[in-house]
Amino acid sequence: MAQKEEAAAAAEATSQNGEDLENLEDPEKLKELIELPPFEIVTGERLPANFFKFQFRNVEYSSGRNKTFLCYVVEAQGKGGQVQATRGYLEDEHAAAHAEEAFFNTILPAFDPALRYNVTWYVSSSPCAACADRITKTLSKTKNLRLLILVGRLFMWEEPEIQAALKKLKEAGCKLRIMKPQDFEYIWQNFVEQEEGESKAFQPWEDIQENFLYYEEKLADILK
Repeated sequence: MAQKEEAAAAAEATSQNGEDLENLEDPEKLKELIELPPFEIVTGERLPANFFKFQFRNVEYSSGRNKTFLCYVVEAQGKGGQVQATRGYLEDEHAAAHAEEAFFNTILPAFDPALRYNVTWYVSSSPCAACADRITKTLSKTKNLRLLILVGRLFMWEEPEIQAALKKLKEAGCKLRIMKPQDFEYIWQNFVEQEEGESKAFQPWEDIQENFLYYEEKLADILK
């Protein structure tokens, strides 16, 4: 009886997380599925240093980097010139939604037509086609929004669908560019938890400049 109840709990968890419902008879697989939390979007002000060092690294082949980390700065300016700035980060868990879409749903769900929004994203990788489409549609109907996206890596940039999506982003007025080493340092200083309460200097990885130039060339070829 307990086994069946556990299997039912696992089945519910898998349906929420988009996981396969097979192998529920396997005790180890069953335990793994039960312990898997439902899909959620993680938000906060600063992300752990080890997450940054792994997820934001601008490697050519991003094996194991199947999450999207999005650090954002939102500046809302009123008619009187006052600017209110907010910042934080989003991290998507599992595969039910992406951080880019979550930004519009949770961080900036409604746009005040009386305000002008200047938004900057620092994202571990460029948007997929679906997220690019959501961004394009949002920009087309929200004339008081300006968006700059800085990405560490290009996601599946060889795919025609992705290339077309990135071109549409540009046509919609979105500014898209590859992160320079200085941008990674900015993230380190402003969005990463500093150990022991002390701000430690950013340590660039060996090929950070080389990889920046590699992706910058690829993006320029796509957007030309």
